[in-house]
Amino acid sequence: MTDTATPTSSADSPRRGPSRWRRALAFVRNTWRGLRSMRTALVLLFLLALAALPGALLPQRQLNAAATAEYIAEHGWWGRLLDRLQFFDVYSSVWFSAIYLLLMVSLVGCLLPRTLEYLRAMRAGPVLTPKNLGRLPHHVRAESDAAPAEIVASARKRLRGWRLVERAEAHGVRTISAEKGYLRETGNLMFHFGMLGLIVAFGLGAMYSYEGQVIVHADGQEFCNSGAYAYDSFDPGLRVDGTELNRFCVRVNDFEADYTDAGQPIAYEADLEYQSGEDLDEGTWRPYHLEVNEPLRTAGDRVYLLGHGYAPTFTVTYPDGDVRTKTIQWRPTDQTTLLSEGATKFDPPGVTDPEKRRENQLAITGLFAPTASFRGEILSSSFPELTDPAVAVDVMRGELGVEAGRSVSIFEIDRSLVDSGRLERVARENLRLGEELTLDDGTTISFDGVREWVSLQGSHDPTQGWVLGFALAMFLGLGASLAIKRRRFWMRITPAREDDDLRRTVVEMGGLARTDQAGYGEEFTAITGDLLHRGLEDGKAR
Repeated sequence: MTDTATPTSSADSPRRGPSRWRRALAFVRNTWRGLRSMRTALVLLFLLALAALPGALLPQRQLNAAATAEYIAEHGWWGRLLDRLQFFDVYSSVWFSAIYLLLMVSLVGCLLPRTLEYLRAMRAGPVLTPKNLGRLPHHVRAESDAAPAEIVASARKRLRGWRLVERAEAHGVRTISAEKGYLRETGNLMFHFGMLGLIVAFGLGAMYSYEGQVIVHADGQEFCNSGAYAYDSFDPGLRVDGTELNRFCVRVNDFEADYTDAGQPIAYEADLEYQSGEDLDEGTWRPYHLEVNEPLRTAGDRVYLLGHGYAPTFTVTYPDGDVRTKTIQWRPTDQTTLLSEGATKFDPPGVTDPEKRRENQLAITGLFAPTASFRGEILSSSFPELTDPAVAVDVMRGELGVEAGRSVSIFEIDRSLVDSGRLERVARENLRLGEELTLDDGTTISFDGVREWVSLQGSHDPTQGWVLGFALAMFLGLGASLAIKRRRFWMRITPAREDDDLRRTVVEMGGLARTDQAGYGEEFTAITGDLLHRGLEDGKAR
């Protein structure tokens, strides 16, 4: 006995390869259909707004690296976890960029088919008049002794501004198809294309914009937008290296601040001069009165007035008679009273030996109060205006770390040098304007004056005009899509025929609203009423 195998036909054999391909193609096709739906675009837009919240609630490393590091240190494992998840670099994170790009793809995939469909609808005329107008939501039937041509002329005049098509049917029947409200879909597309343009403009702005902050003394000191090094802090776009900035210079001549009796600021105003373009070559300075939220616009950039503070002047007189004077800005720690802290640093004069120079550097640190208020020996400030200045200083002597090859803050000293004993406090005292103190080696330090400084921000955003234009397009498009109603109107004029016992001209009118908005019933009644009174006075509506 022999076993015989039943041959399997090729039709019955499984075709796994093509089946897998079909499933893969079906998955891609369905994913694409879902991605380009308007519902998906709205969900992604909501997710984008939600993803931007951490950028507003948490410190961002690009804007304030010190505050970010402090936040991570204070919150331990939770801060480290947020850092690994890129919550301190939100706008450059992988997940924010993914949502951003998916929203772009979704909007493009959604708008292109709708635009093509809209163009086809614009090229096509209004739809044919339905055979049974009585089924429409709005319907009127009337009889008249007027000729069909007269009724058509009356309708054409009344429906001026509508897209209108006249057609001739059998037995002399005339029809009119009219439609109005195409701008509703135009506004809808304008809104979504404006949104798409806004997203693109923001993306390009992040690549080619920059902004930087700088402190300038309000005593004629100049600042030039010559490079990133000219700023105290600089935030460039992805395609900006900080070397080819728009050229302009600013000179701050004076500053004035107005306060309420409670110390709240009313206005900040700075008198300055600026030059850009040919003025730089000719040496011409142009005056400008700078105020908060009223920036100087020049050379394609904007210069904002952010705030102000004070820079105390200290004079150090060494035992050999050498005199050194410095005026360095101090940082406000209390925005209400402008109580400030800082560090004014001095190198010993005439010392060439690096080791000896590092051992005899001086730093005047402490607090500055524009309006001094003392609680015993503790200095505070009672008002932000410069009326009774005083300082509470700690004089430190030793190594300041300015020659270590790393960046050092001008507002503070390196506490690690104090902890290691390389920087020691040699004096502590409160000084009013004009007072001085003497150190153990005979060096005297005097508090000689105060200057005001302003904080300026230079900003460059080449897409700012485009952002405004797209935002206006969104606003106008949304208004048009909400205010305009899409509606249709039809007429059928059947002439009188004695062979069919039809003695008078019969006119049927029907209307249909393409949107859910109410109000077309009143418009339809007004149109039919006008037509009845213009050409159908002898008829009667049924």
